[in-house]
Amino acid sequence: MMHNKNTHESLIYRDECYAIRGAVFDVYREMGCGFLEAVYQECLSREFKSRNINFISQPELQLQYKGGVLNKKYQPDFICFGKIIIEMKTVKQIVPEHEAQILNYLKVSNMKLGLLVNFGAYPKATVKRYVL
Repeated sequence: MMHNKNTHESLIYRDECYAIRGAVFDVYREMGCGFLEAVYQECLSREFKSRNINFISQPELQLQYKGGVLNKKYQPDFICFGKIIIEMKTVKQIVPEHEAQILNYLKVSNMKLGLLVNFGAYPKATVKRYVL
């Protein structure tokens, strides 16, 4: 389910991910560790705009059950380039529940790539790729 490929040629959306990672690391360099997720959300929105990275902030993903639409919606932090889900955390370390969350976002959205960004890590932010 999760793939971590070593060669750049095998990475889907390589250039888009490179741009996103650059924005994430710039925000972390500027702000450091220890702020609330909402602060990083706003900073990353500004960074995406300044880099002309196409994004939607906190889009709603429709959920279905047995063919019917649920009232509850999923809301990832960003969708970039119309095809990459970004979920942010501000925790010491990523746990399986965080990974399950981004994998569920991918399933619901029918997108192939999700990036789990952790601004709570020290000494630098982490970005993990999840491919369905």
